Amino acid sequence: MADKKTKKDTAEKQPKAVKETKDSKKESKKSSAPEEKEIRIKNRLGDFYKKEIVPSLMTKFKYKSVMQVPKLHKIVVNMGVGDAVTDQKILEEAVKELETITGQKASVRKSKKAISNFKLREGVNIGAMVTLRKERMYEFLDRLINIALPRVRDFKGLSDKSFDGRGNYSIGIKEQIIFPEINFDKITRVLGMDITFVTSAPTDNEAYELLQAFGVPFRKKKLKQLNRSLSG
Repeated sequence: MADKKTKKDTAEKQPKAVKETKDSKKESKKSSAPEEKEIRIKNRLGDFYKKEIVPSLMTKFKYKSVMQVPKLHKIVVNMGVGDAVTDQKILEEAVKELETITGQKASVRKSKKAISNFKLREGVNIGAMVTLRKERMYEFLDRLINIALPRVRDFKGLSDKSFDGRGNYSIGIKEQIIFPEINFDKITRVLGMDITFVTSAPTDNEAYELLQAFGVPFRKKKLKQLNRSLSG
């Protein structure tokens, strides 16, 4: 009798177990869907570069090989915190905020030399930095262009005068609160940051066209400047 009861109990439990397995599979599929969507979002600008920007720049500059087309190698986000000399807690907050904005662990920058006028000693922690590459780089660029910069008060576009002569471009952000990841009510002070776009472009003009193709919102050039650049 005991054996029959055991078999009966086992038979009653099996369908339920199978059902749970099916449900778990469904949950697994549901949970993986947001991850796949997130990956697609991160790769959006990467895919756009390959499918749209590369052919466009090859036509514009008459490159003979795809390898000649400029690439965006990395984006460096640097947050200097001068007050950290007297209060390291300020730097700790800056590091957390920078990591929240970029989604990547930040490295602490130290002073390279002592400056007596600023009571700065060599080797003191004075800032935080993050270097973004590949998917995280494209995801950050996407958010910067489409979400953060439009939140800048009276934003009229970025200057095209901040190229370094070697195909790299830098901008200064005055307030970290333009990034929606930062809760204004929880910050203790407003902090700025420098963002540098490092490209493989041999000239500033090619770097400009690359970044503009990505959607970097430069101010519109005046007609005279445009004609001068075309004639040059």
